[in-house]
Amino acid sequence: MENKPQYYPKELSWLAFNERVLQEAADTNNPIIERLRFLGIYSNNLDEFFRVRVAEIQRTISVAKKHDDQTKLQQNKTLFTVIQERINHLTKRFDKIHREVLRTLKKYNIEICKIESLSDFHKEWIQDYFVNKVLRHIAPILLHTSKDNKVDLSKRLNGSSVYFYVALNREQKEPRFAVVQVPTEEMSRFIQLPAEQSKKNKQIILLDDMIKLCIKQIFKGFVKFDSIQAYSFKMTRDADYRINDEIDESFVDKISESMKQRLYAEPVRVIHDQSMPDYMIQDLARRLKIKSASTMQEASHYRNFKDFIGFPNIGRAYLENEKIPAISTQQFTNFDTVFDAISHHDILLYYPYHRFLHFTEFLRQAAFDRHVKHIRINIYRVASNSRIINSLIDAVDNGKKVTVVVELRARFDEENNVEVSKRMTDAGIRVVFGNPSVKIHSKLCVVSRNEHGKTIHYAHFGTGNFNEKTAKIYTDYSLFTKNQDLAVEGLEVFDFIINPYRNVKFQHLQVSPVNTRTKIQSLIRREIQNLNQGLPARITLKINNLVDNELIDDLYRASQSGVKVRMIIRGMCALIPGIPNFSENISVVSIVDRFLEHPRVMIFENGGEPKVFISSADWMTRNMDKRIEVGCPIYSKRLIQQITDMIELQFRDTLKARVIDAEQKNHYVARGNRKHLRSQIEIFKYLKGLESMPYFIKSDKTDPPTKPS
Repeated sequence: MENKPQYYPKELSWLAFNERVLQEAADTNNPIIERLRFLGIYSNNLDEFFRVRVAEIQRTISVAKKHDDQTKLQQNKTLFTVIQERINHLTKRFDKIHREVLRTLKKYNIEICKIESLSDFHKEWIQDYFVNKVLRHIAPILLHTSKDNKVDLSKRLNGSSVYFYVALNREQKEPRFAVVQVPTEEMSRFIQLPAEQSKKNKQIILLDDMIKLCIKQIFKGFVKFDSIQAYSFKMTRDADYRINDEIDESFVDKISESMKQRLYAEPVRVIHDQSMPDYMIQDLARRLKIKSASTMQEASHYRNFKDFIGFPNIGRAYLENEKIPAISTQQFTNFDTVFDAISHHDILLYYPYHRFLHFTEFLRQAAFDRHVKHIRINIYRVASNSRIINSLIDAVDNGKKVTVVVELRARFDEENNVEVSKRMTDAGIRVVFGNPSVKIHSKLCVVSRNEHGKTIHYAHFGTGNFNEKTAKIYTDYSLFTKNQDLAVEGLEVFDFIINPYRNVKFQHLQVSPVNTRTKIQSLIRREIQNLNQGLPARITLKINNLVDNELIDDLYRASQSGVKVRMIIRGMCALIPGIPNFSENISVVSIVDRFLEHPRVMIFENGGEPKVFISSADWMTRNMDKRIEVGCPIYSKRLIQQITDMIELQFRDTLKARVIDAEQKNHYVARGNRKHLRSQIEIFKYLKGLESMPYFIKSDKTDPPTKPS
């Protein structure tokens, strides 16, 4: 390349993404309850940012200090300073939006009460409620004095809860300190107060405030005090963990031990009530073994705002989004069995517009179909009490082979995956953990069936997890196919997981870390060649994150060669578009709306015969080289058209699309004289309209997938 590549810092790009979430909270066109929930999503995202991104920077700084790498040390210190400035700016915006949302809620007769505004009637009711409903869930941690400090507070607290730091004061004596956990695991954080006859307002008090109001009840009779001070705080720990190399331990035991390491990991942030006195802040920091003053951060009234994702609508229905009914597609319902349907033609579902029930029904029928011999599936995240797991256990009970590849290291889902693995193993399922050094992130399922004396494989390739819960809020593609070329290669992926050092080649699938990077690079080069030969050339991508420098360089080369590159990137984008003579042929937008945009789609113009892929892999180094990912080509021309149509609707979005420019300022796409178009709503209408198309209707003629060229 003529010019040196340029990359936008991925951490700052991630903060720009979270700013887009904050924009949704500020958008007065969104229903007021949804705006409050977006504040919760923003807070949850920021927690993860500290647990992962900030923690990684702090580790890098520590390593640089240890090895006296001044260049890396200064780079990361500078980045950390910029991050702090951005977060401070976003925090001020958050607080301003929060106040405005609460004022608007009041207009709809919904109020989140503060302690000082409570009536005597409600105070009496709260005292009674606290004693009868809340107190049973509270066991305070009483802290000894500094001379007899037997409690290691740094190991007693978790990073998902809100706590109160309590000072029990007596005249002419040093205060006694204690910690009280807000028991949100046991009960709702939002408690609706009974209506007073003279008021029509519907009022909610947070569990935090209820505990603070009743704090004396917790200690009365156990500790002597003249007065009590209580201030809330929340700790965020480093999410990284390391697996030890003891070969005599099982992988499950290693993961369990590593989860304990995370529990005890060094705090990367402690946010506390801004009114907490200095002497209490200093004592709390000492007990948590905080090394850096920047770790202690003051914040406004409520900690752990992420719980507001589930804020209840106690008002009229229009105060939240109208539910979009998931489509029960005739692609499946017009056939007696899922296997008849998939034999008729390839089926593409798009969640949450389509019902995830179609996938769970695929497994339910496979579990008892006498022709099914073997079910293989890999699991990254599953819902609690998953119907998928239940069906796999039913399949074993019906005498079928079941092989489940479980990724124990799915971040923040490790504990659930360990428990699920034990349950399946006890049921007789063959559970495989794969290669401990490579995460398994593919979304793959293959059902093998005996048909007329032959083994026929039915495969599922997806962009999202097999999770009933997230399928209602994440947009993701699911491809069901009887194409034996694809299905057999799907089986080879499972073999590769079990035998990762075996030499494998994939003609059709993109499989990380085997060939995903090289196949993508080859497709980009082909577009450049086609343009030079006067053939149609264009690259269209929809991914969550683009932070792999090598692939970014390839896109820069395509731009410099004149190839138009269009991208929809929800999250991090390290590529800088629009640089003259460098990336001026690249345009990027990001869509943030009611559903989380999650699919990965690649469309290469290919001289007028588009090649389309769906994939589990983002364009990140880890997804290319350090994970097992699967990208699948779409061979049905009908499905190619459907994906293309939906992508085009997103590029035409004039309400929820933001331009990703060189400075990532998050300006909304200019509407000009175009009509308002909200792509997530239009995609639902588009898919609903497809249900009347003739190829959805059962007939004797099948629609086999188009073979690859």
